[in-house]
This record gives sequence, structure tokens and C-alpha cells, in this order.
Amino acid sequence: MSRGLAHLSDEALVALVARADEDAFSELYERFGRVAYGLALRIVRDPALAEDAVQDGFLAVWRSASRFVAEQAKASTWILTLIHRRAVDLVRREQPRRAEPLGAAPPPSGEATEEQAWLRLQRSRVQEALRSLPDKQREALELAYYGGFTQSELADRLGEPLGTIKSRMFSGLARLRELLADGGPEGDRWNARESTS
Repeated sequence: MSRGLAHLSDEALVALVARADEDAFSELYERFGRVAYGLALRIVRDPALAEDAVQDGFLAVWRSASRFVAEQAKASTWILTLIHRRAVDLVRREQPRRAEPLGAAPPPSGEATEEQAWLRLQRSRVQEALRSLPDKQREALELAYYGGFTQSELADRLGEPLGTIKSRMFSGLARLRELLADGGPEGDRWNARESTS
């Protein structure tokens, strides 16, 4: 593989991948393959399935690179989000095989359906709140929580002092709490759940 692309930003590599540049794709895999595998493994808890999730996720990167918009997200966040989705899909696909026979399972109750709807709403609220953060805070939080980077790894990757990363994440989390607490009735329910857990 040519290392002549190592100086390019992640976003520039995705732009080259959109033009079917295999060297750029290899460089992206070199940069994110290990982290992607770690993220997938934490979700699926099976090495073979984690490899499948990474393979599927990078295939999605190859196929959808032309739809990536650098102004909306960092390339690293976008790639790791694709890996995360594939890993979650694999877990969902595997659950029926590992679960008890369908006849023995109780039918889903209205309460379970309500819980799923509530969780979807909360996920949407968190994503919306993340989008409202300053770019540097959002990037640090997304890479830490979705990408699985430690604060030290983030400092190395972003070329920032560790104290700056810690401060950025602390400020970002504090702002997220404020945004989620100001969410009206849903925010009240969020706070009630936090206080009981």
C-alpha cells in the first residue's frame, strides 16, 4: 500500500474513496480498522461477529463515501457510526438465534413498546443536543463514546494537550446535561430516570 496518502486528512481520504481510490480506502482502513474492531467487539462480544461488523461497515464506507458531507460530521465520527450501526444490526440479527423458542416467549406488552419508543426519543434528543455543541466538544465526545477512544488517545489523535481534551469533554458533557434537562416533560422524565438509577 502506498503511504503517500498518510499526510491527507480523513475527510480528504473519504473524498478520494468517493472516486473509487483504493489506496485512499486502504489508508482509511489503516487509520480506523483497529479502533473500529474494538468498538464492534464491545458491542457484539464475539471476535468473528466483530470482524463481520468491521467488514460490513467499511463496505458501507466504500459504497456511500460520495454521500459524506464534511460540514455535517468529522470523517472519523461518520466511519465509526457506520461500524456501530453494523455491529448493532448484527446483535439484533443474532438475538433470535440465541433466544428461547418463539412459542415460549411472552408477547411484547404495551409497556415494552412504550419503553422502546421512549428510548428512540431519548436517542434522538441526545443526537440533537450533540449537534448543538461546538464542533471541538462534539468531536471529542463522539470519538470517546462512539469511537471508544480514551482521553489520552484523543489527545494524541487530535494533537491537543490531555488537559485540553479533559476540559473539552467536561464542558461538553455539562452542556449536554443542560440541554437534556431543558427538554420539557421528556426532560423531566429523563431526570427522574437518572435519579432512580
